Amino acid sequence: MTDAVGSIDTPDAPDEAADRKSRKGGKRGKKGPLGRLALFYRQIVAELRKVVWPTRSQLTTYTTVVIVFVVIMIALVTVLDYGFSQAVKAIFG
Repeated sequence: MTDAVGSIDTPDAPDEAADRKSRKGGKRGKKGPLGRLALFYRQIVAELRKVVWPTRSQLTTYTTVVIVFVVIMIALVTVLDYGFSQAVKAIFG
């Protein structure tokens, strides 16, 4: 019989399975601690290059929104705290 194109249940060749078992950790298995640290650093730099950094105007907008939200939340908690303290004073004297 013939397998369907793109079939995912085809068995691995025996030499591929042996190669996979003989490798330990890929790149990390063959390097010492300093090599692994250097690899980690290179990966960090590569990930930071993928980041889309905001423009100055976007950063200003985001910062303003956060500060306004925090001020509103502080005001809300202050009002609730004052109200609860007055209620407790009224109930317990």
